This record gives sequence, structure tokens and C-alpha cells, in this order.
Amino acid sequence: MTKEKIIEEISGGKAVLGIEFGSTRIKAVLINSEHEPVAGGAFDWENSLVDGIWTYSLDEIHNGITTAFAEMKKDVAEKYGVKLTKLAALGISAMMHGYLAFDSNDKLLVPFRTWRNTITGEASKALTELFNYPIPERWSIAHLYQAILNNEAHVKDVSFFTTLAGYVHWILTGKKVLGTGDASGMFPIDDKTGSFNKNMIAQFDNLVADKNFGWKLENILPEVLPAGKEAGTLTAEGAAWLDRDGTLEAGCLLAPPEGDAGTGMAATNSVAARTGNVSAGTSIFSMVVLEKPLAKTYLGLIDVVTTPDGKPVAMVHGNNCTGEYDKWIKMFGEAAALLGAKFDKGALYDAMLMAALKGDKDCGGCVPYNYISGESITGFNEGRPLFVRTQNASLNLANFMRSQLFTALAALRVGMDVLFDEKVPLERLTCHGGYFKTEGVGLPFMAAAMHTPVSAMSTAGEGGPWGMAVLAAYTINGKGESLSSYLESKVFASAKVETVKPDAADVEGFNVFLENYKKGLAAERAAVENL
Repeated sequence: MTKEKIIEEISGGKAVLGIEFGSTRIKAVLINSEHEPVAGGAFDWENSLVDGIWTYSLDEIHNGITTAFAEMKKDVAEKYGVKLTKLAALGISAMMHGYLAFDSNDKLLVPFRTWRNTITGEASKALTELFNYPIPERWSIAHLYQAILNNEAHVKDVSFFTTLAGYVHWILTGKKVLGTGDASGMFPIDDKTGSFNKNMIAQFDNLVADKNFGWKLENILPEVLPAGKEAGTLTAEGAAWLDRDGTLEAGCLLAPPEGDAGTGMAATNSVAARTGNVSAGTSIFSMVVLEKPLAKTYLGLIDVVTTPDGKPVAMVHGNNCTGEYDKWIKMFGEAAALLGAKFDKGALYDAMLMAALKGDKDCGGCVPYNYISGESITGFNEGRPLFVRTQNASLNLANFMRSQLFTALAALRVGMDVLFDEKVPLERLTCHGGYFKTEGVGLPFMAAAMHTPVSAMSTAGEGGPWGMAVLAAYTINGKGESLSSYLESKVFASAKVETVKPDAADVEGFNVFLENYKKGLAAERAAVENL
């Protein structure tokens, strides 16, 4: 699209905005009518461990979104010489799961408990047995039930609980709703009705009946809406909350708020059966759209969630991915700076990650654990970042970095082996996220770890916020067309796709590394228990 046409669309209020709250960055992406990114803004943030709980404050949430929005507006002004004052549609997405609970006066009852917390093991196990359905520790219902088991005083006062995306959407529109994909990480979805499973809601109410709470579960959950449904409009109060300048007009349509898994599926054209995607950043997860249910429940290994339009999905979720090697790269950068080297952050990352390509195929006996937090796939409620090597290991920069990139994928592979063993059909596995930012590194390593061809699209760098903008555009333009058809024909028809086939030697090297990784989990457990 020409610059003149983009200016015309922005000035005429035809542009669409997607905003996503990632675990380390809040990002806003503005798109035109051809679904092309035309401007963006971001805000870096990091969760805090407060009294043993991973959290972000409401003030951080507000400051983060207003900063990202302001940066996006600034980008518009600098690129196109116009002010953004009106949108055609808006969509909010965020990290899935977690627990934001409010009382009848809309007061937050306890600090936001994010997906990263692994403090709900007792509730997770009990609810999985009750429902005969996997309820991972991250899920909102597990957080609620664990609070009940802990006899936390706030539970009796809960009037509404939701996810981060649901909270921000509520502020902007006044609507207590959630997109199907994000909702499927709060409580199980009934694939026949597209809403929360009423039988399981009744089971939960019976389970806690002796507590005599003044609420029923159905009344404190958000309403579930599939992709394409209108989910309210931006109120004057919402516009003022979002835009520091006070120049954004109210009235634009909002899409159902989604989770980062759903936006990842949209951003990689992976909402049809037999397709899948991997999102790899601070956390890592794969989503494989199923043709039929899995043979059994795999608690801790496989979650069952949905696409934004309600199709069943097998999800493998690792809590840890790039966070630990980020810290190592920053430290190496400090060492280089002490010697007088001058470089930007991108050049440092590219140099360090490219070094991994020269390492031994099996990492030469280096075995790190990137467990900043717990990792349910391998059975850890807490984490301790750890680097282990054999006495005769070949310790050099190449092997060190290769091992850091391999360990970022190891927990995911453990979970994916369940799907490989069940022979779940998978025709296309598309990747996106920060792990793939350095060209020529992430894709071949992922192909080796998954021992299957993997792809990335030219749009992959925009990731979830772009996917949310696309879902918002679908809300106003879908007109009854299925989401998979809309993505295929309207969004990705001319997308450039890079596909990498696994190298046999890399596959064998990763398999050797993985065996060492599994054996060394005892050392990780000892570190957790003693440090």
C-alpha cells in the first residue's frame, strides 16, 4: 500500500490496532486495510516476585499500555505526518491464564497472580481428577480453587475474576467478556456450545458447596465470545485511560480479548486442523489443532485449549525459554564493554547466537537448565537456573551458547513427544517469537528438536500484537466467513514462508543433549531443594 493511502486510512479512522501484553514487553501494532503493519510502539517490563508470587501491579499495567500506545502514536506522526485520533477497531491480548479477582466494588482483592506461578499443584491435581480433564497449574480455576484450599479470606468476596486481557478489555469497554481461546485457559470449554462447560461448573459448585460462598462459579466468570463477534466499543472513559493525550475518540469496535496463544495461532495461520505453531520467547508453547480428542489426559504435559474460533487444540507449555540466555548475553556484553567494545544490543545478540552454529552437535557435554521459574512439564514447582558440564566437556563459547539454545527447547520437546507418540497429524508447524529473531539460528535448532520441518513467515517478527490486530480486523470484515478461510484468503495469500528441514546430524545431536538433560534433572532438583 502506498504511503499516501496509508495516510488516508489513518486520518479517516480506518486503521486497526492490536495490543499485546507479553511477559517482557507490551507491544502495539497498527495495521492498514491490507493487514500490513504500518506503525508500532512498545514498553519493556518485567514481572516481580512479591511474597513468593509472580505479579505485575495494576499501575504497571496502566503505565505499560499507555506508554506503548503513546509510542505507537509517535511512530505514526514521524512516519506519516498525521495524528492518530480514531480507530476502526481495537483488540487486546495478553499472557493467558493467571488470576485477577475483584469484589463487587471492582477492587482488586489480591495482587495479580500470573501464569508463571506454580503454587497450585494441589488444586490442579484435584480438579483434573474431578473433571477427568487436564487442569494445569497456570489455569485461572486452579488459582481460585487453591485459594479456597488455602482458606484465603478474599475468596468469599469474589464478584468477578478474569485474565489480564479480560481485565484491560473490561477497563476499555465496561464489558466482562473473553475470547474463546483465552477463556479456554481459565476453565474448560464445551466444544458443542462454545462456552464454559456447564456440567463441570456444576461439579465445581458442588465441590465447594460446604463453604457457603455468596457466589456461583458461572456468575463470576466472564462471558465467552468466539473470534468475529463484536465485544463492545471503546468508551470515553476507556479512551481516556488508554490515551495520555486525551485525543483518541471513543466508539471504535473491540474484538473479543484473546490470549497470546490465540494471537500466535492467528499470526501464523494455524487455526485449521492438522496445523500447529510454536511461540518461543520468555516462555515457550506449541499449539497443535486436533482432528479428534487425545486418547487420554496428560496432566502437566498437554493442555487442551481452543483456537480463537473454538476448535480443540493440544497445547504444550514450557514456563522458561529465552529468559536465562538473555541474562548470559547481557553479562557477556558487560565483559566486552569493559574491554572498550562498542556495539548495539541487536549486534550483540546476533553475534552470540550465531556462535552456537559452530558448536558440537551435542553441545560437547554442556547441560544448562533455564529454570528461572518452575517447570511443570518436568515436575518442578520452583526453578534454579543451573549450568552443569562433565569434567571433560568441551567448554567454549560455541558449545555454551548452543546448549543455552537447546535447553530453551528441551521441556517443549518432552511434551511434544506425547503428541508424536500418539501420532497426532501435523502437516505444518509455524514458528514465531524472539527465539527466531536472529536469522539462520532458531529455525534449524527448532527443526532438530522437533525432528520435523518448521516454517516462519515474513510477518513472524510482529507476532502476537499483529495477530490481535488481524483478529480485530476480522471482527469488522469477516461477515460470516470462517476464521481459517479469512486468514488463508485475506491475510496470508501472498505471505512469504521460509521452511527449514531438520538436519540429521543436528537431530541426533539434540537427542544426545536431551538424554543428558533428562539425566541431569536430579541435579536441578537438588539445587531447588538446597539453594
